[in-house]
Order: sequence, then C-alpha cells, then structure tokens
Amino acid sequence: MIKELGNFPISRVCIVFFLGLISMAGALQADGINSVDTEARGPRNVILIVGDGMDDHQITIARNYLVGARGRLSMDELPVRGQVQVLTISEEDPSLPVFVADSANSATSMSTGVVTSRGRLATTAKTDQDLTTIVEMAEAAGIRTGLVATASVTDATPAAFVAHTRFRFCEDPANMVEIEYSGIKMEACPADLISNGGLGSVSEQIAASDLEVVLGGGAQHFEPMNESGTMTVREQAEANGFYVVTTREELGNAPVDKKLLGLFAESTLPPRLRGEGGRAAEMPTPSFLNRIHWYLGSVELPEVMECESNPEFSGTPTLKEMTEVALKQLSYENERGFFLMVESASIDKEAHRRQACGSVGEVEQLNEALDSALKFSETHPDTLIIVTADHGHAAQLVPDESLFSKTGIAVFTPGHLVRLRGADGANIAVNYATTDFFAEEHTGVQVPILANGVGFGRVPVMLHQTEIFSIMVDYLGLERAETAAANP
Repeated sequence: MIKELGNFPISRVCIVFFLGLISMAGALQADGINSVDTEARGPRNVILIVGDGMDDHQITIARNYLVGARGRLSMDELPVRGQVQVLTISEEDPSLPVFVADSANSATSMSTGVVTSRGRLATTAKTDQDLTTIVEMAEAAGIRTGLVATASVTDATPAAFVAHTRFRFCEDPANMVEIEYSGIKMEACPADLISNGGLGSVSEQIAASDLEVVLGGGAQHFEPMNESGTMTVREQAEANGFYVVTTREELGNAPVDKKLLGLFAESTLPPRLRGEGGRAAEMPTPSFLNRIHWYLGSVELPEVMECESNPEFSGTPTLKEMTEVALKQLSYENERGFFLMVESASIDKEAHRRQACGSVGEVEQLNEALDSALKFSETHPDTLIIVTADHGHAAQLVPDESLFSKTGIAVFTPGHLVRLRGADGANIAVNYATTDFFAEEHTGVQVPILANGVGFGRVPVMLHQTEIFSIMVDYLGLERAETAAANP
C-alpha cells in the first residue's frame, strides 16, 4: 500500500525528487560546475574583463542602442550574476569610507584584495606600503599573466595589477616629481623614485615586469629616458625580453613564443563610435518665458541622433583582436595556466566627456572580447571568466518625455543631454549631471559581476570588491600574501 503525503503519494515524491537531482546534475555538468569539487582537467585560467565605469545604466543604454530593449548582449547570457559593493577609504583617516571610487583604488581592490584611497596603485592609504598583486603572485607560482586595455597600459586599471605608486599619474620618468593636470601643478611620486628606494614610474615597472603580454595604448610613456638615463623605457622593455609591436599588422604577426608589448597609440586608443559629427551631450534650451518663470514657456531639447564610426579608430586593433592574441600567447605550450585582465577603458573616458556614443561603442567592444573569451573556454573548460566594473559613472537613462509633461509645464533635465535613436526606433535619452566642470564624475553605485558556469559556487550574489581578488586567487591555487590578508 502506498502511503500518502497530503494528497500526493510518497513514491511519486521520491521519483520526482530523483529525476530533479538527475536534471540538476546534468545542468551543472553542462555549465562546467563540476569543476568546483573535482581536480582540474587541465591548467586553470582566469580571464577578468573590466568595463571601466560600466554600471547597469551603461549596459542598459548600450543594449537599447545596439540590439533593442528585447535584445540580448553576450554578457546578458552569462549564468552567474551578482552585485559588487565598491569600497574606498579616506587618505587622511583610513577608518572613514569614501563613497565614490576612482579607477586606481577600485582596480587595486581587485588586484590586491585591499581597500585603499583614491589615486593609489597597489599601495596602502596613508602608510604608503606596497601591496602584492595577483599578477606578482601568479608569476611567482609559474602562472603566466597578461594585461589588455583600450587605455594606455600605464593607466589606472592595468597599472594597479603590476605597479606600485602613491599616485596614478606617475606614468613615466618625466612625471615622477611634479605633474601638471589642467594647468594645475601637483606633487607626484618622489618617494617612488628608484633613487629614493622606490620602484620607479608605472612604465618603468611594466618594462621590468615578468608579464608575458601587455597590449593597449601609451606609447608616449615608453619614449622618455628611464630614471638612470641609460636608455628609453621602451629600450628597457626590449632588454627585458619584450617584443614590441605598434600596428595592427604587427600584432597579427607577433611571434607566439616571446613576451609581447603592444603600444598602438600615444595615449588612449580612439573609441570605435562617436556622435554625429562628433556631437556630445548638449544643454536643453529654455525659451525666454521659461527663463522668467519655470511654469511658463517651453524648452528645446537637443536633436535626436545616431552614432557613427569614429574615423580616428581606423587601423586600431579592436579589443577582441587584442584579447585573442593575448589568449594565444598565454596558452601556447602552457601547462600551468594564466591570469588575463582585459579592460574596455573608454566606457568611462567617453562618459567623462559626455559622449554617449563613445561609451556605447566601448560596451560593444567589451561584449566582443567576451565572445572570444567564451569561445576559448569551450576548448579550455577550466577557465573562469568574470565580467565586472570598477565603479559607476555619470550617464543615466532618463525619460525622453517627462512623466510630468501632462502638466503643461516645460519639465526638463538640469544636466547635459544626449538623445539617441535606439535599435527599436525609439529615443534613448542619456543625462549627464554630476558636475559643472569640463568632465563628468564617477558615481557610488554598486556594480554588476557576471561569470561563466565555472563561477557557480564561487561567485556569490553579493560581495565586496576585494572578494573578487580572493575568488581569482583561490581558483588559481595561489598562496595569499600577508599584505593582502590584512585589509583595513
């Protein structure tokens, strides 16, 4: 006689439960989750893809423009999804939080597992101690490493994985004592001079590093003489075994068995897209009556536009191409695995300039680089792919027509506005209103974290940014450095 559980036979409960377990096990295996509790079938790899300034607004704006509201980007299909709380502390009082990060301190959180203050590269706030990075840990363990960016390779995000300076703008030997930014002179990094016992500028530290692959912009930071005055920084890199390429063609023909340094622009690589005729966000224009009283008159919004190809981008290697070369270099005859950081930098840089089209094109570039990483993981299943952002940014998706327009009052954004024609044919209104300076600022919003199936059981749904470091270090089986364990 079959016992009843309520009105449902226990035998059926057992059968359904058993079938559910079989189905779940099959799904886990298909997504690569079985690697969590078993030994790796081959070398373990980590690919960290960072969209600089890529919070949910930037992703949504790009999705709406590129594929429409019902479309999907490759990152939308990643099975592991969570949120990251970005942490920053005060330089003067490290016990106090600062709620809006910059790329230097947020990249340092990911590269070292330690929270620091804004502007610092792999160094502690106030005490100025160097922090061991995942790149240094991996190299010490015989695991290959690489950095790819659409920014200068000396810029904050890639630099935080390989260099140690108190200030992110100490990018070459000429900028170590004093830096001029927008006509303002600031103290740089005199304590980091080699003559003062430091490691030198960012470009010098890259040139002296054990990295196998470094690709991006920043040629101007390798042209000065090194601190000793014996050779240029580029010559120093070549003396350390780097094969240097400067064009897309040279990149495609680079030898696979040599350390590779690619410098494809003087500074940041040109963005793929721009606004029509180079247009950026513009201020709405209120009528004369509206200036007298906001209840009166009307307002003229900027004209709707579509994005166009940026002519300056012609001949520039895409992020996808650089990523594929890096994967080829790092996996060649490799039995120990690798760590690769890939950054789409100008999601952030174009948002600073109020260039929505530029940011959209760089989200598209990141998505294409992700496609290459996912394809690589098909033949290298022990590859953990993480997609995240360092911090949020100014661009907001706002109503093209205000909800309050029914009142008859000319309600409009107080900030700069871009209106794009999306893939669906509808207007996408993007607002910039963080500052009245020539550049917009970051925001303090939490950012997304996405991963492939290997991330199941490893990437939680909510984490602090420093925990990304721990996830990557644990997956690669690296020994934790003492400096990274003591998190202020």
